[in-house]
Amino acid sequence: MQESNRVKLRSYVCVYLVLECDGKILLSLRKNTGYEDGKWSLVAGHAEEGETARDAMIREAMEEANITIQPEDLEFVYVMDRKSPNRQNIDIFFKCQKYEGELRNNEPHKCGGLEYFDTENLPKNIVNYIKTALADISNGRFFREYE
Repeated sequence: MQESNRVKLRSYVCVYLVLECDGKILLSLRKNTGYEDGKWSLVAGHAEEGETARDAMIREAMEEANITIQPEDLEFVYVMDRKSPNRQNIDIFFKCQKYEGELRNNEPHKCGGLEYFDTENLPKNIVNYIKTALADISNGRFFREYE
C-alpha cells in the first residue's frame, strides 16, 4: 500500500441544533466572532476534547440558549463534510422539538439575538452553508460535501 505525501488537515467536529416549534426554526445572530458576523446561523459549537457530538450539542444549547436537552430528545438528521483552506469541519446536525428551561441569549457578547423564523421564509442574511444544510434536511438528504 502506497503512503500519501499529503499533509493531514486538522478536522473539527461541529454541532448544530435544529430547534423547531410550530413550523419555525430557531436562529442565532452572529456578532463579534470574526466569522460570518451579522448573519443568522443555528445554535452551534465545537466538540471539546473527549466529548461526544451529542454531549457537545447538549452543552452548547445550555451555554448559548439557556435550555436543557435530554440526549434522547436529540435526533441526528444530517452531516456536512465542509472544507476551508486551513481546516476541515465535520458538521453534525441534530433536530430537537423538546427542551426544558426558558429560552434566553446567554452569550450577548457573541450573539445579537435568538429568533424563530418560518422555515419557508428564512432571512436573506443567513450563513450560506447553514441555508444549504437546512434545505437538504427539508428535502430528506442526509449528507453533503461542501467547499
